[in-house]
Amino acid sequence: MARQPGQRKKWVVGNWKMHGRLADNEALLRALASGAGACSGIRVGVCVPTPYLAQVEAALSGTPFAWGVQDVSAYTHGAYTGEVAAEMTLEFGATLAIVGHSERRAYHGEHSELVAAKAQRALQAGLTPIVCVGETLEERESGATQAVVGAQIDALLAKLSVDETARVVIAYEPVWAIGTGRTATTDQAQEVHAFLRARLLGKHAVLASVPLLYGGSVKPENAAALFSQADIDGGLIGGASLKSQDFLAICAAAQAAQAAQAAGAAR
Repeated sequence: MARQPGQRKKWVVGNWKMHGRLADNEALLRALASGAGACSGIRVGVCVPTPYLAQVEAALSGTPFAWGVQDVSAYTHGAYTGEVAAEMTLEFGATLAIVGHSERRAYHGEHSELVAAKAQRALQAGLTPIVCVGETLEERESGATQAVVGAQIDALLAKLSVDETARVVIAYEPVWAIGTGRTATTDQAQEVHAFLRARLLGKHAVLASVPLLYGGSVKPENAAALFSQADIDGGLIGGASLKSQDFLAICAAAQAAQAAQAAGAAR
């Protein structure tokens, strides 16, 4: 039976992007591990550059944190220089993989069918794929948001079975709000999340429980308002994930939003 909205757990996942050095990572990871109390009861993780997986595994093992990568190959092995197979990441305890981030789509020409193939490969390896969708500013201003994100989701639904889709996480990241300091209003974000929820439900009722995350300049100052929305199940965090105090504050906001929704559902 599909879980009701109030029963969905909140997620907070950091995306370090192409940032990090061993010494800086050590300080950040130590602070995250020490502040793990802010993460109890929610699902929390970090997706890091592949060279740092071993360091992250050593630092976060035994904490509530999961960890993973920012991309995986659509192939399991072979002559694909520079690619990293999903199965390889398992040897470092990875359980998460971002696929289809707007920066991959824009800078590496990744189309939605390839993103869907990567998501399927991650699932087959035992990873949870965080599949990113989102529109550009031009697309939003032309009124094409639903058409764009709908097509991105439809490509995923066409590739994956219902059982496979039930094991993914979807992250709505408006391209115009990533790294710009601009953030979708709570109403704008909720509207797109509600549209995505309906699109998933159109495939099968069980997909009501697929977590939908918001990404795009999420900060401690706006996290509580975003996470209180009915269809926003947490955040995919960029720049703020590199600052332990900010990231843990966002986790605390997710924790509080989850508690509030649970209390409301119990009434």
